[in-house]
Amino acid sequence: MSQYFSLGDVTLWNPSNGVSALFLGQTAVFAEVLGLPSGIGPMEEDEAEVAPDSLASFVGALLAWRDGSNHAVLEGLSDGFIATMLVLAERAGAEVRWPGKPGSAQVGLHDVQVAPAKAGSGVGWAVRVREQARQLDLAMAR
Repeated sequence: MSQYFSLGDVTLWNPSNGVSALFLGQTAVFAEVLGLPSGIGPMEEDEAEVAPDSLASFVGALLAWRDGSNHAVLEGLSDGFIATMLVLAERAGAEVRWPGKPGSAQVGLHDVQVAPAKAGSGVGWAVRVREQARQLDLAMAR
């Protein structure tokens, strides 16, 4: 069995029920953390409708939130989810605003790791998560 994440008549992603449940659970957690709707509608009759504008806002806020941290555990817990959301956003045609531009709004959550950050941290997370999204795009069934 599988479930569908759709935009109108277009299937953006068709994961198994277990993967879908895990993804929806993570989506709810991150929506609560950010205080924003995710743009992923409720799963009804094995289908969830995606709202591109809300999804773009959510993913932009998610990227800004992630950009405000160099915490290794936060990275481990969030980057795979972020990569998955980037694939959905791209497939939905949602224009996502990446952080780092002068004057760009930042979500007020900034976790900082107490131990020294590993070499290559900082902006490098964006490069890693974009590559992860590219790889996931090839693996995520439509």
